[in-house]
Amino acid sequence: MMAEDGIGDYGFAKRKAARQLGAVDAETLPTNAEIEAELRAWQALYQDEEQTERVREMREAAVEIMRQLETFRPYLTGGVLDGTAGRYAEIEIDLFPESAKEVEIFFLGENVAYEHRKPRQPGPNPPETVLAFDWDDIPVRLSIYPPGAERVGRKPNERARLPQVEALLQAPAPESSL
Repeated sequence: MMAEDGIGDYGFAKRKAARQLGAVDAETLPTNAEIEAELRAWQALYQDEEQTERVREMREAAVEIMRQLETFRPYLTGGVLDGTAGRYAEIEIDLFPESAKEVEIFFLGENVAYEHRKPRQPGPNPPETVLAFDWDDIPVRLSIYPPGAERVGRKPNERARLPQVEALLQAPAPESSL
């Protein structure tokens, strides 16, 4: 489901798979790390060159978007950052502006068409709002958090600032596994 249908949320994918398989015991579900390892193996086998090129294209777009949104303290997250983004993945960026309205005002001034989305899974530190738009036919999801949330929530390796994403683009492409 994650590789073919573009589901990027591990928890949602696990719950959906469990329902389809009739599993009721959450203890039998794989960990996120186990799922990621299998996702990478599947992509290497069935989407190797396509997936590598897609991730690069999405990282390049993410750099452009992050430069445009620099004043809102952007961080890249999700499959584009960790390299598991597939055919239907979105570029996921977390923003930490002084106010969510600042981002919407910026978009209005730049004539960027966007829509509001519901946060995926409301947790202890949900975003104030989520905005979605397309950037050169690539779907983008902005999760907008209050400024204080920048130091809370994600582990450091789960998000990257602009210089880190630029460094990913400078790194040599991995060798094909075939």
